Amino acid sequence: MMLGFNPAYNQHPDAIVGISPIRVISSGAYSRYMTTKPFNFDTDASPADRPLQLATAAQLESLLNDALKQGDGLRGAHCIHEYWMRGDMAANIEVMLAKLWKQASESIPEWLPMRHINWLSTVYEVASRFEKVKSGRSHIYLVLLDYSDSRPEPHGVYVGMSKYSAAVRFDQHKAGVRAAGSVLKRGLEVLTGPVLRLQYIKRSEAEEIEERLAEALRAEGLFVQGGH
Repeated sequence: MMLGFNPAYNQHPDAIVGISPIRVISSGAYSRYMTTKPFNFDTDASPADRPLQLATAAQLESLLNDALKQGDGLRGAHCIHEYWMRGDMAANIEVMLAKLWKQASESIPEWLPMRHINWLSTVYEVASRFEKVKSGRSHIYLVLLDYSDSRPEPHGVYVGMSKYSAAVRFDQHKAGVRAAGSVLKRGLEVLTGPVLRLQYIKRSEAEEIEERLAEALRAEGLFVQGGH
C-alpha cells in the first residue's frame, strides 16, 4: 500500500515512517553557520603550527573575546598570534596585547612577544626551514633588539646558541656574563616561538644552524646580530 502525502508534516509520500525528513539548508544559512560555529583547537600546539589558521574572522574574534573574559592567556595568545600571522595592523595587535596582559598576565605563554614586531611572521617562516637532526644539549635562541634610536626599523634580532635555556642565557647577557654587546645594551626580550623546534640539538649541528639561520634572516632584510 502506498503511503499518502500528509501536508501537515510536509513529508514526501515515499519517506520512511519513523525517520525525520532531511532539512534543506540554504547556502546562505550554511555559510553563516560555518562562520559563527565554535572553533575547537589544540591549545598545546606550537604557534608555528598555527592551530587557528582555518578559523573564520568571526570565530577568531569570538575566541579572543572569550579568552579575555575567562582570563585564559594561552588561548588568547593563540588568537593574537593568528591575527599577527594574518598581517593585522600593528595598532590592533598592540591593543590586543595590552588587553591580554591586563586580563590574563599569569597564563600568557612565553612564546608570545610583549610588543608588536613587524617581521615576526618572516622569522617564523625562515626558522621553519631548519630541522633538528640529532638530539643534544644545545639550544638556538633569538633576542629582540631595540634600535629605535638609530635605525628606521626599530627592531633587530640576535641569533645565538647555548647550552642554557633562552631565558637563562638572556639574563646572563643582561648581567654581563659572556655578553654580546648588542644584547647587553639593546636586548628587549627573548623570541621563543619561532625556534621552539630548535631546542636540545647536538652542539655541532646547533652551531651550523645558528650561522645559517642568521644568514637567512639577513637575506630577508632583517638587521641581525650574532650568528657565530
